[in-house]
Amino acid sequence: MAQLQNIKRIPMSEEPYFEIDHDPDKARIIRKERDKARELKKSPWWKNKLHTGLCHYCGQQFSPDQLSMDHIVPLARGGKSTKGNIVAACMECNRKKKLETPAEAILRKISGPSRSEPNS
Repeated sequence: MAQLQNIKRIPMSEEPYFEIDHDPDKARIIRKERDKARELKKSPWWKNKLHTGLCHYCGQQFSPDQLSMDHIVPLARGGKSTKGNIVAACMECNRKKKLETPAEAILRKISGPSRSEPNS
């Protein structure tokens, strides 16, 4: 959890917004990775992912326009825009995941909802 020290949670309406302390080097790296992700979105590999219609997280079937690109390990947490770190996710799962790493998601699921989270 040491990596979370630089992340502030700012409540906005019902969904939190995460503001990461400004670090010019980190911002440059994230911009570079986002550019890579935009290029991957144009690739046949990504188009095939979308046309399978499966959300990586819930396993449900969706139309391609209902799926979005998600980084399993978020860019803000050191993830990269590689085929091994990018999956198709439905909007609901992508929204729930936020900036979690896979390990944090598993811990959240086995520990149940926290007192600060509404039941979902």
